[in-house]
Order: sequence, then structure tokens, then C-alpha cells
Amino acid sequence: MIFVNSMSDLFHKEVPLDFIQRVFTTMRECSQHTFQILTKRSERLQKLASHIDWPPNVWMGVSVEDARVLSRVDHLRNVPAAVRFLSCEPLIGSLSGIDLTDIHWVIVGGESGFGARPMKLEWVREIYRVCRKKKVPFFFKQWGGVRKDLAGRSLGGRTYDEMPNRIAA
Repeated sequence: MIFVNSMSDLFHKEVPLDFIQRVFTTMRECSQHTFQILTKRSERLQKLASHIDWPPNVWMGVSVEDARVLSRVDHLRNVPAAVRFLSCEPLIGSLSGIDLTDIHWVIVGGESGFGARPMKLEWVREIYRVCRKKKVPFFFKQWGGVRKDLAGRSLGGRTYDEMPNRIAA
């Protein structure tokens, strides 16, 4: 798995479309790899999606940290990526009522580091229940906190490392 722009955003308004298209061409040419792209700029993603040749080895995701940004899920649904995923990290609020139709994977995790906001168990359980109902793989990354190494990544006594079945060949 290769993460694209792990410390930036490929769909930032300052990134030209022709550059984005060249990145996608490179990913297409490297079909032996699976690439994950994550953005908070879901409106721009949706707007540009029809101008991009989407290879099957590209997974597209959006960050969804609380209910204020649930519209990002709707934008992502309109993108023809082979795998569409949500990164609910850091989860800082309830996502009650989230619609996972046409979403293939959900990652959940708490905020970490100095000043980390707490993640509530009920928020994680809400997402977990929807994932189970919709048969969407659920990956629980971490509880987070100032010392995430102490908080761990166990949920209800087990870890969740589920992944979509759509791995590029």
C-alpha cells in the first residue's frame, strides 16, 4: 500500500489539474501497487473526478472527523474510484446517521499528541454498527490521546484490521 501526499492534499485548490492527472498516470503505470489518496477537499475532488482517468489500483478517501463534514461522504460517492473509503480520524464527534452506501471501507481513530481531544466509545460504536449493517470493512486504528501507545487499539477486547477485498492485482 502506498499513501499519496501523506502530509499534503492532492486536491488542494493550488494543485493544478494537469499535475493531478500526471500523478494518476504514474499510478496507472505502477499497477503492481495499490495507492491510497486522502483529501479533505471533497468538493474539488468531486468537481475534478470526471477529468481523471481512474485506474483500478487507486483507492480514494475523505476525512470525516465529525457531523459538520458529512457532506464529504456524499461528494466521495460521486467519484468512480475502485475503492472509496472514509478516514474518521481524528474522530472528534458523533457521526450518527452516517450513510455508508457505496463506501467500501471505514477507518476510525482518535486524535493523538499534546492537546488531543478525547474520542467517545459511543461514537466508535455508532460507526461500527453501521459498518456491520452495510457489510463495510471496519479498521480501528487507535484510541489516541497524549500517550497513544498506552491507550492502544483494542475495541471491546479485540482489534479490527478489516480491509476491502479489492486489492489491485
